[in-house]
Amino acid sequence: MSWRAARRGIVLLLCLLFCYLRFGWVWFLAVLTGRSVSPMQRAEWMHFCGRIVLSAIGIRYRVEGEPPTGATLIVANHLSYLDIAICSAAVPSAFVAKHEIADWPGFGRLARLGGTIFVDRVSRISAWEVADRMALRLSERVPVLLFPEGTSTDGSEVIRFHPTLFAPAVEGRLTVTPVAIFYQPLEAEKEERDLCWFGDELFFPHLLRVLGIAGFTAVVRFGTPEVYPDRRTAAWRSHDAVVQMRTGKER
Repeated sequence: MSWRAARRGIVLLLCLLFCYLRFGWVWFLAVLTGRSVSPMQRAEWMHFCGRIVLSAIGIRYRVEGEPPTGATLIVANHLSYLDIAICSAAVPSAFVAKHEIADWPGFGRLARLGGTIFVDRVSRISAWEVADRMALRLSERVPVLLFPEGTSTDGSEVIRFHPTLFAPAVEGRLTVTPVAIFYQPLEAEKEERDLCWFGDELFFPHLLRVLGIAGFTAVVRFGTPEVYPDRRTAAWRSHDAVVQMRTGKER
């Protein structure tokens, strides 16, 4: 492990502790007023956590386009678990993520407190239960962010978007906002693929590698929100929008 990775790892742990303490304060204030922590408060807390976690890891981020607010389904390509922190920093939202993340040390607890909706991607029953929870969040005017590829990739292509979880937006006649995420390494010899987490790579080796590099800039590019007549149309048209934004990523 390099000195840079060790230093950033320590800072990251301190930042996670601070995030937990801040949530405790939010919870305490809610209790004083006789309320529970609202989904929007959880999304705002994740927004705060995303920014300081990225700073600890050495990741810069840049937002392009207009981040949406209110009841909209945000759909993005997926390059690694880092996308949760990156998108949190860009826009307060409730995430839909694979259920395994709930058990990750540190990050899993963070995701649960932030109101993340966990889905078992091999269970159709789980998918429809998640769709109901997404609809509830949207009814509370909390943006919901989904990675409809169903897995992270090496960035060489945006794979097919699964249409099932587009249902809450389609049935509610709500907008779907496409988002293109891409990584720009600071080191000339690095490529986007070197920063992605995909295939069978384990979580901690990848995290140590990211902590040890000079850093990178994560770009979050928001497209035009659209209302779609059905799930399949929503999936393929938002997929095409993300592909087009990534194809023209160098501006």
